[in-house]
Amino acid sequence: MRRIGFSPQRPLYRAWQQDPALVDRWRETEYPRIAARAKREGALIFFADESGIRSGHHTGTTWAVVGQTPIVQATGARFSLNRLSAVNAQGNFRFMTVDGRVTAMVFRDFLSRLITGADRRIFLIVDGHPVHKARLVRTFVEENAGRIELFFLPPYAPEQNPDEPTWAHVKAKIAKATVQTKEGLKDEIHRVMCRLQKMPAIVASFFPAPTCKYAMS
Repeated sequence: MRRIGFSPQRPLYRAWQQDPALVDRWRETEYPRIAARAKREGALIFFADESGIRSGHHTGTTWAVVGQTPIVQATGARFSLNRLSAVNAQGNFRFMTVDGRVTAMVFRDFLSRLITGADRRIFLIVDGHPVHKARLVRTFVEENAGRIELFFLPPYAPEQNPDEPTWAHVKAKIAKATVQTKEGLKDEIHRVMCRLQKMPAIVASFFPAPTCKYAMS
């Protein structure tokens, strides 16, 4: 295979339900329209998403004598936490950790925290999850129309959300920790995300060159 120009590579996965035409329209028409509005109105564009982090997720490597597989003591208990986060092209990172399901009420609380202290209106881009479109959320957004507005990504297109790479970043750090309890997991998540919050250059790098138009806001 190498002789004919192939090499082993980790593939990118795309949902077969994704409509490429809708994704192209989003990139080439809908997002530029949102960015133009944001520029005119002085709004900040954020992308947000949710993710679960499990105690049993381990990855990475460690040093050991050649031929001897290292053993790391970890808990056999299974527990998890959810997190919500939002990023923008300027390197801003906001987050919230949740013990339990991400419900409409939880998402509304996240939106409330996101706009608290913001000196500019926020255009928040999320996927089409039912929680994001719940009546409770719509009511909150309507009541705070001067501070926040929601926009939606095309279906089955998580790769269009620059908040996705924060999952990989945070999970890679958490996977190397040997937390023993749910409280320990929560503390570790908070530590990693607080550290990421202080590294705007890393957050901004989640907006890759092919989607540099996202930096227009």
